[in-house]
Amino acid sequence: MDRNSNVYTFIYASGMVILVAAILSLAAINLKPFQDKNIEIEKKQNILSSVNIAADATNAEEIYAEKIVNSYIVNSKGEKLEGNAFTVDLKKERAKASDQQQLPVFECQIDGDIKYIVPLRGTGLWGPIWGYLALNSDMSTIYGASFDHQGETPGLGAEISTQVFQSQFKGKEIYDNGELVSITVAKSNETAPEIHKVDAISGGTITSKGLQNMISDDLSLYNAFFNQKK
Repeated sequence: MDRNSNVYTFIYASGMVILVAAILSLAAINLKPFQDKNIEIEKKQNILSSVNIAADATNAEEIYAEKIVNSYIVNSKGEKLEGNAFTVDLKKERAKASDQQQLPVFECQIDGDIKYIVPLRGTGLWGPIWGYLALNSDMSTIYGASFDHQGETPGLGAEISTQVFQSQFKGKEIYDNGELVSITVAKSNETAPEIHKVDAISGGTITSKGLQNMISDDLSLYNAFFNQKK
C-alpha cells in the first residue's frame, strides 16, 4: 500500500487511536484498585479529622481501626438499617426523598467517651462541598468538624477546609431548649446567639451559606436519631 495515500493515512491513524485507547483502558483497569484504596484512606482521614485526630496515608487505617469502634446506618426515624455505613454514597442518597435515605453514623471513642460522627454533603459556589460533624454524647455539643470541597475559590470559599475555620465549630450547640437550630454561619452584619454561631468566610458568602444550609439540612435528617440518643 502506498504510504503517501489517504487510505494508508486513515488506516494508520485509526490503528493508533485504537491502540492508545486500549492502553489507556488497560491502565485505568489496573490502576482502579489503587485509586479506590486512596479514596478509602482519604475518607478515613477526613472522619478522623472531625474528631481532631491527625492521620496521614501511612497510619490512617490503623488509627481508624483503633478509634472508630462502631458504624451503622439509620433512617430519618432513627431506626437502624442493614448495610455498610462506610460505603454509603451520599450523592446518591441526597437525590432520594428524605424518608428513603440511608444515613451513616460513626462512633469514635475518645478518652472513654463516645463521639458520634455524621457525614454531610451540600453545594458551594462552584460545586459540591462535604464534610463530617462530630457530636458529644449529649447529641448537641459539637466536638469537631471537617469540611472539604471540589472547586471553591482559593483564599475565599476554599477556606472551609482550613483548620482556622473548622476550629470555630468546637463547643457550639445545635439544639436550643430541645429544638434543632443547627449552626449559623454569620456574616459580620448578621446576629445570632454565640453558642449557635460561627463566623462566615470573608468574601466567601455563597460558600458560607451553602455550608450553613448543608449542616442544617443534613442534621435535620438525623433529628430523630439524636433525640433517641439523648
